[in-house]
Order: sequence, then structure tokens, then C-alpha cells
Amino acid sequence: MTEAILNEQELIKKNIAQLLAQLTNAYQNTRRERQEIIVQFPPEDEEFSLLEELELLTVNLRGYASQVQSTGQIANKEQAIEQLQAMRVLNISQIARFYFSSNSNYEQMKSYIRMLDYLRLLLLEYLQSKNL
Repeated sequence: MTEAILNEQELIKKNIAQLLAQLTNAYQNTRRERQEIIVQFPPEDEEFSLLEELELLTVNLRGYASQVQSTGQIANKEQAIEQLQAMRVLNISQIARFYFSSNSNYEQMKSYIRMLDYLRLLLLEYLQSKNL
């Protein structure tokens, strides 16, 4: 691998670590909004509520990011790439409905959702650059 690719991977890895810390703070800042969302966005015919979907997404992405942060790699890389490509945040119906229908309300939660998707994209970029 060339030095430029290695430097790029280290930069992406650093960005992943920074974003993990920002996500923790952002999540804590959404507490009031999450309490309102529980009431305002109950599950309709879905298996999981909006907040449960966000929790599942968060756990998956934080798990991948933690592996990258601690070891610089992810177990089952090809499977992880496939999952990350399929894990488009706004393809989850409850999240998309919330994101696009709540107008200018819940801006902290919307910011958190954007951060999650950015983390997903950084992870993809990191894993795919390791294939070069």
C-alpha cells in the first residue's frame, strides 16, 4: 500500500474515533426529545418503535466503529461492508417518516441521525480503502 493510502486510512480512523465521542454527547443531548418522541411517534404496525430502530442502528454502528478504533479492522470485513451498504438510515421507514414529517421539530435527534449515517459512510470508506 502506498503511504498516501495509509495516511488516508489513519485520518478516517481518527475521524471515526472523534465521531464516536460526538455521538455519545449528541445522544445525551437528545434526552428531552426522546421522551417526546416516545409519545408522538408510537409504533404503528412495525415490529420496533422509532427509538428501538435507532438503538439497533446505533449499537451496530458503534460496534463496528469500536472494532476499527481498537484494532484497525473488523471481523468478517466483507460481510460488514455488505451490511453497512444495506443499512441506509433513511431506508428504515420509521426513521424516514420521522425525519421528513417532523418539520423543524426534534433538530437534535435529526442531527444525531445524520451523524449515525455519516459514521456508516466513514466505516464503509475505511473498510473499502483497505481493499486497495
